[in-house]
Amino acid sequence: MCVQELMFQSPSGESAGQARKAGGQDQQRKTMQPTVPPRSRGAKRRVWIAALISMVFLSVLAACIYPPTLLRVCPLFCGTGLPPLQMLPPPPPRILSDPELSTRVLVRDVVSMPVNLTVTPKIAFMFLTPGPLPLVGLWEEFFRGHEGKFSIYVHASKLSTLKTAWKSPLFTDHDIRSQKVDWGKISMVDAERRLLTNALQDPDNQHFVLLSESCIPVRSFDFVYDYLIGRNVSFVDCFDDPGPHGRGRYTKPFSPEIQVEEWRKGSQWFTVKRQHALLIVADYVYYAKFKNICRPGAETHNCYADEHYVQTFLHMMDPSGISTWSVTHVDWSEGKWHPKKYKKEDVSIKLLKTIQAIDESVHVSSDLKKQQTRLPCAVDGERKPCFLFARKYTPETLNILLNLFPNITKT
Repeated sequence: MCVQELMFQSPSGESAGQARKAGGQDQQRKTMQPTVPPRSRGAKRRVWIAALISMVFLSVLAACIYPPTLLRVCPLFCGTGLPPLQMLPPPPPRILSDPELSTRVLVRDVVSMPVNLTVTPKIAFMFLTPGPLPLVGLWEEFFRGHEGKFSIYVHASKLSTLKTAWKSPLFTDHDIRSQKVDWGKISMVDAERRLLTNALQDPDNQHFVLLSESCIPVRSFDFVYDYLIGRNVSFVDCFDDPGPHGRGRYTKPFSPEIQVEEWRKGSQWFTVKRQHALLIVADYVYYAKFKNICRPGAETHNCYADEHYVQTFLHMMDPSGISTWSVTHVDWSEGKWHPKKYKKEDVSIKLLKTIQAIDESVHVSSDLKKQQTRLPCAVDGERKPCFLFARKYTPETLNILLNLFPNITKT
């Protein structure tokens, strides 16, 4: 039996053998053609680098020709010989409302007033207290022999009158009409303004010291008098705290009158010169903002007016006229909502001398970073001890303080 070879045909009619032969010829022609080598990676990289350099050059050139006001690259890259062809104008200042403008005009004239000391300039000591002063005996010792150089004003929020409460003739009839004060609320600022208003009625009062019932003097009267009288500066604890207890208490409704970068925080226990005292009692524009917005509670970011109003207002109106520290020492080292209370066993001459020796103010941010800012306590360019007073001292410390006071006030 003969075996026949089966012949398969391509779609064009060619047999399988003819197709294989044609394919071999095509492959031979392809291998005989010259190959073109692909572009190397190094060449691609050089192209990208050249493109990047060109973009940087064009960007710098554009910055030199059309520089934005806050970008100063031309002197660095282009030299100072090519003045910019065009400068973008600074953003226009915000148009102040009529009440704001009136306040700024008043501030300008009051702040520019020269220090006009009277024949016998006095210091007004303003006590903000719930009731009688438990350490009044120490203050009697402090004031003794300096009559005519001081005035006393007492705001007792829990007593309508103190005439029957005072055991000291030095404080009798020096209480002012008072109203209820709630901790952390605007009523605290109202009491401060009420004290200032009463003290300003005496033209001899040139400096105004805010004190609490737990405050004590840590210097002699003469030292305090020389430190404050004639100084054209107010001592207001004031700093920019980026944390939740600082800028975290700022809310949008304070705008546009108060911007977040102007917001300041600090202790309420200020010491202000007469010009600043006038501004505080005359202000109703910025005070109204704090009265309507700044309240304790989560819905208002737990805002405490006594820690922000005077600090922010004076920083906005006359930043060069205030210090950044209070002359009243307080110890926050326990990390609580309230400062450390000093009991009888805590008080010693070493403690008081340590407070006297401090000549550097320290502020700590309330965020997780706990950043410390340290600045020397300098007045008119001269480094000074920071503190004249201290708080919080309990009533039981009175006797030991009376024993120590002559020793700590010799210098």
